[in-house]
Amino acid sequence: MMHGIEKSDRPILPVKPANKADYSSAEPMEERGRTEGNAVMQSTVRTQSRAAVSQAQHRIREAVNRNKQERMTALFHHPGVDVLRGAFFALKKRAAAGIDDEVWADYARDMEPRLHDLHARLHRGAYRALPSRRVMIPKPDGRQRPLGIAAIEDKIVQMAVVMVLTPVYEAQFLGFSYGFRPGRGQHDALDALGYGLKSRSIAWILDADIRAFFDTISHDWLIRFETAHGSRH
Repeated sequence: MMHGIEKSDRPILPVKPANKADYSSAEPMEERGRTEGNAVMQSTVRTQSRAAVSQAQHRIREAVNRNKQERMTALFHHPGVDVLRGAFFALKKRAAAGIDDEVWADYARDMEPRLHDLHARLHRGAYRALPSRRVMIPKPDGRQRPLGIAAIEDKIVQMAVVMVLTPVYEAQFLGFSYGFRPGRGQHDALDALGYGLKSRSIAWILDADIRAFFDTISHDWLIRFETAHGSRH
């Protein structure tokens, strides 16, 4: 989707640790004073974009179900302008800005021409992701967790990629998988666990959490594994 791993694997620019007040100050309030007509128009466009995303996902899901043993290699045409627009509306409106210093409301002012320009750059291979802005989020144990905040345009592309790939990966998941899946979460996993404990004879439960897993895992081997695994599906 990004025309080469090296072109999307840009450096993260460090900034001074942000406290809660500073972090929230990067998330200005949504514009007020919009006319009712503009609100209705935006709602209509949002609804149409969701429908376009749903149709694209349906087509991908059908292709996956027809060819479960084949590798999906022709997905790049799916992130059209409608899908990019749906991805934009799926973003959090109050999310902090990246190094571009733009938030959702800024992009919304001239959304259509910018989405068409983004779509054109994506399909001619001219799109380049910007470095992420790094902030440090305090953890309950006193440590700090690094958080990378992408630029608004990169958030749109990332969300569009998620929308396109979700039907592909959903077909691979087993029913008892709950992590990072649409419509599922930790509470659903706990509910399933509670039901299993009551309805079956359970001798033991294993709870494992690998500390800083994605910070220490070999990303090269992870990509190799995914490439080899994907080639068999």
